[in-house]
Amino acid sequence: MTRVCCCSLLAVAVCAAAASPLSAEQATESATYVWDLTDLYPSEDAWEEAREKVAARVDGLTGYRGTLGNSAKAMLEALAEVSDTSRQATRLLVYANLKNDEDQRVAESQARLAKARTLAARVSEATAWTDPEILKVGEPTVERFIKEEPGLQRFAFDLRDTLRQAPHTLSDDGEELMAQASLVLSAPQQIYGLLANADIPWPTITLSTGEEATLTQAGYTRYRSVANRDDRKKVFDAFFATWKQYADGVGAILNTEVQSNVFQARARSYESVLQQNLFADALPPEVYTTLVEEVNAALPVFHRYLAVRGRMLGIDDLRYYDIYPPLVPAGDEVFDIERSTEITFEALKPFGDAYLSNLEHGLSQSWIHGHPQPGKRAGAYMSGGAYDVHPYMLLNHNDDYLSLSTFAHEWGHAVHTMLSAADNPWETYSYSIFIAEMASTINEILLEEHMIQNAQTKEEKLFYLGQAVESLRAKLFRQTMFAEFELVIHETVEKGEPLTGARMTEIYKDLLERYHGHEQGVLTIDELYAHEWAYIPHFYLDFYVFQYATSVSGAAWFAEQFLAGDGAVRDAFLRVLKAGGSDYPLDILLSEAGLDMTRPDAYRAVVRRMTSLLDRIEALLAEE
Repeated sequence: MTRVCCCSLLAVAVCAAAASPLSAEQATESATYVWDLTDLYPSEDAWEEAREKVAARVDGLTGYRGTLGNSAKAMLEALAEVSDTSRQATRLLVYANLKNDEDQRVAESQARLAKARTLAARVSEATAWTDPEILKVGEPTVERFIKEEPGLQRFAFDLRDTLRQAPHTLSDDGEELMAQASLVLSAPQQIYGLLANADIPWPTITLSTGEEATLTQAGYTRYRSVANRDDRKKVFDAFFATWKQYADGVGAILNTEVQSNVFQARARSYESVLQQNLFADALPPEVYTTLVEEVNAALPVFHRYLAVRGRMLGIDDLRYYDIYPPLVPAGDEVFDIERSTEITFEALKPFGDAYLSNLEHGLSQSWIHGHPQPGKRAGAYMSGGAYDVHPYMLLNHNDDYLSLSTFAHEWGHAVHTMLSAADNPWETYSYSIFIAEMASTINEILLEEHMIQNAQTKEEKLFYLGQAVESLRAKLFRQTMFAEFELVIHETVEKGEPLTGARMTEIYKDLLERYHGHEQGVLTIDELYAHEWAYIPHFYLDFYVFQYATSVSGAAWFAEQFLAGDGAVRDAFLRVLKAGGSDYPLDILLSEAGLDMTRPDAYRAVVRRMTSLLDRIEALLAEE
């Protein structure tokens, strides 16, 4: 139940974005948009000094073992020390992660991150006894202690959650053993990251323009949407041919991740890995199954979009490499960070003063690492694990509309973090990803509607409508497809069947074909591209991706009413954000806003939004 170091949940909210070499203009601006980590620690020496102090406290945590049931005061003293140590260790880990992600090639940063992770594992090991001991104390005594000691109120939710998890909590020795194994069990993600970002020799191709394109992870993201169709095919062929060469090895890495998950689920007496991952947030299986059922029922709407895409691109035989180019060229409009800041603030004005005051403050600070640079981690994320400081944001801003959209998305996470911190102690500050992505995705929807409304020409309007419908393809249909893949590979291992790179490719190909209407002639899937599974880093985050789809569904549910002028829904949404982790996500959504994510209605608003976007596109196309 304790806040043991983990840079997941609100600590690292990961999103997709591209990194590419700096232009001359970006190189000039980049110094302006580099985060100030001195708010965490004034120097690297100060970080090391703080690490040593926390490390010295860790051994003392075991001294509280056996005291939780002595009295309410004794329980508070022990939990407070455990919590404070965990909070400080998490802050150390946040700094180490941020510093390493500036340039992952720097050996000193790698070593610092290893130290921080080792310390996190030590904290986990030194506090592994707490949950079993709380269970021994028992619910009646725990509830009595909470009533007797007001200071325990900040621990009340976690204490009750620990009691709920009794069937899946091991003995003292078992919990200690699992804590000791944490570094090994989490290794596949780190191995994959090193392979993908540092070790694979990525190909360089020559485009029809004469430009040479190096297809790293970020390079592929950048060049897969080029206008020339032959170039797109060349990008896909070279990139996925490289992944095909490593499919056996990457398959072994991902299989190890799955085997690790299955081991942990069985060790804790869960029926499946899915149950274990849903259980943490008290999510019933209906959330997952209803999502998959509703998205599969909506595949005709997706196929309608693909048909519109083919029509607008002038392509009769749509292929997988035709997914990414915009329906209408973006033109020469530049969305640098300064302009992205202005537009984001304007687009989010409907949220009202309380939200905007947090946003305005954050935008005025040095919390962003803005532009791509050699060795920098790809993608984008908001890091909010340093409760006593403020959020940090990594971007790879390319001055295009996607960068603007990512900018708005990440500030949704940041303001969510700020609102949660203002209303919650550390112990209930960390919110669920299940709600986190609603906070960011609704920002994208508000941005999309703002850009559509303010478009000056038919072509601009079509561009922004296309970007909006493409966002739903990526978040709703693509992420649900990923979720189905993740479930199948785990069920394969749970059945005792072998899971290899070749088998993963077969599974993924079947899903690609079904989702994209391959058999119906909507879009053709080439076999080489079925190796895409090897490229997806989110499969190492363990049933994370389905929450993108549930979140865009929930965001669309809120936005549908919000954009229609329902101020009560807006206020309810802000209450959801302020609640942080003070309750289970479904209970927060239901009690504060009346949204039930186990029911089909929760997923139909997003389908209505996609239908509306397609209607608007086709109406514009019908104009003379």
